[in-house]
Amino acid sequence: MKTDELIKILGADAKTTTLPQGRMWLMAVMLAVIAAAAVFFMTIGMRPDFMQAAQTIRFLFKFVFTATLAITAFMVLRMLAMPGAPAGRYGRWLLAAPLLMAVAIVLELIVMPSSDWGRRLIGNNMMVCLAFIPSVGLVPLVALLVALKHAAPTRPALSGAVAGLLAGGLAATFYAAHCTDDSPLFVATWYGLAIAALGGIGALAGRFFLRW
Repeated sequence: MKTDELIKILGADAKTTTLPQGRMWLMAVMLAVIAAAAVFFMTIGMRPDFMQAAQTIRFLFKFVFTATLAITAFMVLRMLAMPGAPAGRYGRWLLAAPLLMAVAIVLELIVMPSSDWGRRLIGNNMMVCLAFIPSVGLVPLVALLVALKHAAPTRPALSGAVAGLLAGGLAATFYAAHCTDDSPLFVATWYGLAIAALGGIGALAGRFFLRW
């Protein structure tokens, strides 16, 4: 049997099991969110001035960025889980979060004097951010990889990488409630590096764990 024929058969079979697959993904995402929340509240928790910070645009934008990344990554991941699905077309959705961040950075550079750029970029929680987001995201990443294992992705490394982005988006959403660095310059740099690390771990894990 040729590879193309096998992909078509797997795709047809996946379509006939949409409900179980839907339940599986719901359980995987719920487990990922619960795991991230449990680690978050048992360790660092929310920042003391959460309510006051919630009245500022910079603070709220962090959640817009991380949630957008998580949602778009989930949509792309669902497509990658289907054998032969045109994931490339849907992969453009992953550009939404970076584009939002690019706009926010431009506005930040316009509003803030250049003498403050370096301070806002470095922030006060750089090391905590780089350590916490990947740590919190590991359990959600495992849950997502297990869900992918029960699907039939034909791009294992790419699927794992997107799973890492989703896990990173979830972990970063929780971390954003603790982090006192709200500048888009900080978020783009350090959140971005931490999420990218999970994406790399996911790609490596997917290459070996998800291959047929």
